[in-house]
Amino acid sequence: MSTEFDGLVAIVTGGASGIGAAIAAALSSAGARVAVLDLNTGGVPETVLAVQCDVADDESVRDAVAAVAEGLGGVDIVINNAGIGAVGTIADHTDEEWRRVFEVNVLGLVRVTRAALPWLRQSSAAAVVNTASIAATAGLPQRAIYSAAKGAVVALTRAMAADHLADGIRVNCVNPGTADTPWVQRLLAASDDPAAERTALEGRQPHGRLVAPDEVAGAVLYLASPRSGSTTGTSLAVDGGMYDLRLRPRPTTA
Repeated sequence: MSTEFDGLVAIVTGGASGIGAAIAAALSSAGARVAVLDLNTGGVPETVLAVQCDVADDESVRDAVAAVAEGLGGVDIVINNAGIGAVGTIADHTDEEWRRVFEVNVLGLVRVTRAALPWLRQSSAAAVVNTASIAATAGLPQRAIYSAAKGAVVALTRAMAADHLADGIRVNCVNPGTADTPWVQRLLAASDDPAAERTALEGRQPHGRLVAPDEVAGAVLYLASPRSGSTTGTSLAVDGGMYDLRLRPRPTTA
């Protein structure tokens, strides 16, 4: 059965695990030809083109994007999902740690999109979707660097959308809440009480649980789809209502 993604080539950075893997799988199932760009491509399914790439290195990015365009016949969709986390306040990190997070989470998406622009400009269905975070729109404790970087992603998404609308390229971002990913699992495992920490993370999201990677992937496919031709410069929250809802405390039972 044909879908709106048939014949389109999609790049997913950080697509070997977590949210990126869910996005790559969803795009592939929907008919796109998918390439995953990741530092470690182990575990990427054979149905997907796996290209080793360091988004913090411009030469690596340009070589990887060119390999995708040559191997799959162009680039129509770029999903900038690669990212790294950081835990702590502004007092807890060195300048080098700040630079490292911004190199990957902000400049990484700049490098990949910039390298893909010649092919995106030739596409009749060009779309870029950036992965931001609830940390860009809500003040979360112990997430200073990460919040600053993801805030930059949201602002940059709007600027890119304005700059490239005339090129026929739509640019949007998705803002996940705390998702059930390997990175979050590692944070939980490192805490003093993993079960209590998970309960706290689930409790701060109004729907009472962690966000599933497949739910984020569904939002990304909506933003990337040619059927969403009038959607650009948008931030789509997938956070269980955390950004917009202000619910009354749930009643407790004796």
